Amino acid sequence: MKIHEYQAKALLSEFGIPVPKGAVATTPAEAKKIAAELGGKVAIKAQVYAGGRGKAGGIKAANTPEEAEKLAGQILGTRLITHQTTSEGVPVSKVLVEQAINIERELYLSIIVATANRMPVMMASEAGGMDIEEVAKVSPEKILLEYIDQATSFQAFQGRKLAYRMNLNPAQVRPATNLMANLYKLFQAKDCSLAEINPLVITTDGEILALDAKLNFDDNALFRHSNIEQLHDLEQEDPLEVQANELGINNYIKLDGNIGCLVNGAGLAMAVMDLITQAGGNPANFLDIGTVNDVNRVVNAFKIFTTDPNVKAILVNIFGGMARVDIIAKGIVEAHKQIDIHVPLVVRLAGTNVDEGKHILAESGIKFIEATDFYDAARKSVQATKGEVN
Repeated sequence: MKIHEYQAKALLSEFGIPVPKGAVATTPAEAKKIAAELGGKVAIKAQVYAGGRGKAGGIKAANTPEEAEKLAGQILGTRLITHQTTSEGVPVSKVLVEQAINIERELYLSIIVATANRMPVMMASEAGGMDIEEVAKVSPEKILLEYIDQATSFQAFQGRKLAYRMNLNPAQVRPATNLMANLYKLFQAKDCSLAEINPLVITTDGEILALDAKLNFDDNALFRHSNIEQLHDLEQEDPLEVQANELGINNYIKLDGNIGCLVNGAGLAMAVMDLITQAGGNPANFLDIGTVNDVNRVVNAFKIFTTDPNVKAILVNIFGGMARVDIIAKGIVEAHKQIDIHVPLVVRLAGTNVDEGKHILAESGIKFIEATDFYDAARKSVQATKGEVN
């Protein structure tokens, strides 16, 4: 789960991490009032769940409250398109009005979970203010890593090591180390999957501030953090993903393709997407139906597919283990009873109760394209979008 920058900064501040003064505005008049309270010279920052705001015009500098009002009016109510959004962009209903900062240096700091090492890792770089992926590509030596043993937590010597390697001066090492330790406390206490400060700035007065902040949270741990869950802004999420979640389809991610994919198992779902691409097509989604034997879950998945105007074919690829193929087949039949399904349906079934599942589909009278194997299913689904198979 993601939250907005202003919400992330409130949490950073709660854990003793310095952030610039600022407040959220939902109207140009509010932006003007906040700017006046902050001395007039401010930054107006669109609050969206996407990076790349500055290049997309989502961050603007104002020198007076009147200019802040004008610039906020240009941002609020628009849809911001960045390299991390779809071509439709995301809505801007709030802006963060923040005091202008005199910056001397921009750094990078984050914590993620290193799955290969099964432990958190703190990443730091003296090349802040730009995409860390670009830094890793162009100057990999500038990416500094410190793995964190959860039994001993983040240690001061690790912070000092990172601070010196980022070429901070001696007076800045202690506050930087304290900031890193506090960021890890936040990461651990709130079950974050990402805690990122980019840029972490050194002001001309030598102060260290989190100029921007991004916090993502482990969805599976939200039951422990009801106050965090309440911060979620559904307006920023894809409507189909919101609908899927409401229907109990938790492992659904909207993509830009035209082949709806219903698969059991995350690994198999990703392999299906790869094979569709290899066959010359584009998946419309990632969807792991899971191993719950529930007819309604299959029906709900079809409801999502038929709501997506981009879907031109549906591929059901099931390898039944704990998931029974006959239940999936019953779900397909029930979906056709409840929903008007216009697009071609390609079905590949294997595993537990496969013969019974195929019998159910054969007796149902439903028109579908049977696939014999994994790649055959991908190939036929691509052909189906072009009307080349029926």
